[in-house]
Amino acid sequence: MTVPDITATARTTASILMEIEAILFRPDDPFTFTSGRRSPVYVDCRRIISFPRARAKLMALAQETIEREAGFESLDVLAGGETAGIPFAAWLAERMALPMVYVRKQPKGFGRNAQIEGYMPEGARAILIEDLATDGGSKLNFIEALRSAGAKTAHAFVLFHYGIFPESTQVLAENGVKLHALATWWDALAVAEEQRYLDAAGLDTVRGFLEDPDGWSAAQGESG
Repeated sequence: MTVPDITATARTTASILMEIEAILFRPDDPFTFTSGRRSPVYVDCRRIISFPRARAKLMALAQETIEREAGFESLDVLAGGETAGIPFAAWLAERMALPMVYVRKQPKGFGRNAQIEGYMPEGARAILIEDLATDGGSKLNFIEALRSAGAKTAHAFVLFHYGIFPESTQVLAENGVKLHALATWWDALAVAEEQRYLDAAGLDTVRGFLEDPDGWSAAQGESG
């Protein structure tokens, strides 16, 4: 597997997430997720909301990334995915002087039966804002909802992208959406090595997981 070179943005993002313990490494005591998957790494971007200075820096990096990769005048509205994407979309909308909406996981089932909350004109160019992406599948539900409401959605942004499941970008690309992110697990591993956050054995364990997450989890006695 070819590991991409770490950028300054990715290095800063990974360092911040590690500092606020939004990124955790536990090679000797793997996490067990609800799916049964075993993993020596864990990320919780929701912690960002509780750290104002870290949050401000990450939102600045997010704005720079979106404007650099999607364009300065290519968007009309930011759409936060329920629920984790909502605060990040709000902060970015304020920074970028753009309207914001949020997308429910499913129509609310009463009243207007809306899945999009807020005002979004027909044909608006919308970018989906979420906290993280694993395999990319969950993003399609939000994107389809935006498109059904009349939006043109060609971009999705996340603060953290696992970067270890090829289908995460393929499934979105097949649906005409480009995924943008500040950092991946490969970036986090590079920072962990630079900062001597893990010893050699720990680095090897995490690297083994990133190279083959399914095989690594199965070898650890994946349940479910």
